[in-house]
Amino acid sequence: MATMAEDAWGLPAVPAELRRRYVDDGWWTDETFAGFVDRRVAAAPDLRVRIWSEQRPCTTTAAALHRDAARLAAGLVRRGLGPGDVVAYQLPNWAETLVVLWAGFRIGATLVPIVHFYGPREVRFIVRQSGARALVVAAGDHLGDLDLGDLGLDTVVVVGDSAGSSAAVPGGAVRFADLLEAEPLPDPVPVDPDAPAMVGYTSGTTADPKGVVHTHRTLLAEVRQLASLNVLGGRAAVMASPLAHMTGMLGGSLVPLHQGNPVELIDRWDPGRVLSICAEHDLSPGGGATIFLTSLLDHPDFGPQHLAAMTRFGLGGAPVPRAVAERAEGLGIAVTRAYGSTEHPSITGSTLDVPAEQRMFTDGCPMPGVELRLVDEDGASVTVGTPGEIVSRGPDLFAGYTDPALTAAALDPDGWYHTGDVGVLDDQGFLTITDRLSDLIIRGGRNLSAAEIEERLATMPGIAEVAVVAAPDERLGEHACAVVRPAPGVDGELDLAAVQAHLAAVGLPKQKWPEELQVVADFPRTPSGKIRKRDLRDRLRR
Repeated sequence: MATMAEDAWGLPAVPAELRRRYVDDGWWTDETFAGFVDRRVAAAPDLRVRIWSEQRPCTTTAAALHRDAARLAAGLVRRGLGPGDVVAYQLPNWAETLVVLWAGFRIGATLVPIVHFYGPREVRFIVRQSGARALVVAAGDHLGDLDLGDLGLDTVVVVGDSAGSSAAVPGGAVRFADLLEAEPLPDPVPVDPDAPAMVGYTSGTTADPKGVVHTHRTLLAEVRQLASLNVLGGRAAVMASPLAHMTGMLGGSLVPLHQGNPVELIDRWDPGRVLSICAEHDLSPGGGATIFLTSLLDHPDFGPQHLAAMTRFGLGGAPVPRAVAERAEGLGIAVTRAYGSTEHPSITGSTLDVPAEQRMFTDGCPMPGVELRLVDEDGASVTVGTPGEIVSRGPDLFAGYTDPALTAAALDPDGWYHTGDVGVLDDQGFLTITDRLSDLIIRGGRNLSAAEIEERLATMPGIAEVAVVAAPDERLGEHACAVVRPAPGVDGELDLAAVQAHLAAVGLPKQKWPEELQVVADFPRTPSGKIRKRDLRDRLRR
């Protein structure tokens, strides 16, 4: 039976032909996440789970976490929570986060992860918009700023303070440790595999986060797809992306569990500490957005001793400048790239057996089971080599948004998802992302590609990272503004004349040059490390 929240979401039915195909091809099974966790833990009960945290360090096993999850599940059921109820949580990458995740699956709840650095405004919006009945939150941080009585929650669970002890909890809330005193829930609560398993809130181009709904079928298909890339070649990896974000959820917990690899999580990205951990414990750094790789390579501690743990690196979640891929390959780090989103997590990808040119400089081929088209403004397919909007569908595609209006705008009746990204396909089917529709700069009626300008500026000495966005212009409507983060150790300030001189030297036509420059210490970012260009554009308009 659908909950009130699901009814309000108005999720469309998957076209019957696609449903039959995904079932016949084995992408969709009747397994739910609770069954998946039970099966994988039974196969590898001693699988190591290690949390690299100064606040709450932990080394344990999958079986121990599974027992805690069964106890927490029973505690939640006692409080009236069950199948279809929405349970939100806002926690760093701690062992308790995995316990909450597995317990929520066990009772058939729909889980809503909230990245731990979201403030009260975002938490309030997500809790209310998702219809959450329960919230699990860390003591400290934003807990004191939340008006729990104003959120309409039935249950608030508080995990202990930063020192690891139980902290005082607000009135009406319950301690996490107290819920673990229940007798374990012996079996998962039955749930429909087509039911929503998780709602990931993505902070993209809209003012408020968008609730992206995934079912047990779509997310388990994604686990299988992502595992097939085998980016790390079976090595254990330290993952810093939050478990409240799709990258961390998949790469940090679900895919390692599926593959039988140790789960290694760190709760705060510290490049120096990651380098030390990887070198001392024979671990790879987890992949992700370009910033994760460049911050390691730029760190003063980085040296030849770290390359043994960094023989390969999977990049995705943000544009990958050619200069970064070439730098990594020059150091002996094999780069692979992938493209996806919270809505459709794995659209394209590459493996190490792909020719270097395409592995380094394209975003790969469509993943197994995924269909891909590039279309023009009228929805007609474009020819090879012609830019077009990327539309995709596949067994790991989301079921819709929590806002039916957003769903109607993004999903067509045939099940195609309109990504808003622009790309080009070559004659061998490799995709290269060239732009985002919202990133086009319309200068005096002429479209300028932000990605093209960024690619040229990424080769300029002294620039570590760059984002090009549209700035308001009284005469032309818009002009290009380059926002740059200087490389470590750069003396003096970068200026617009130097930027334009570099672009002239690399052959970029003058009409595409930025007419404004801003230098920043760092960028506003999404949880996956992607630059939030919307924030940059808003700042320019203010």
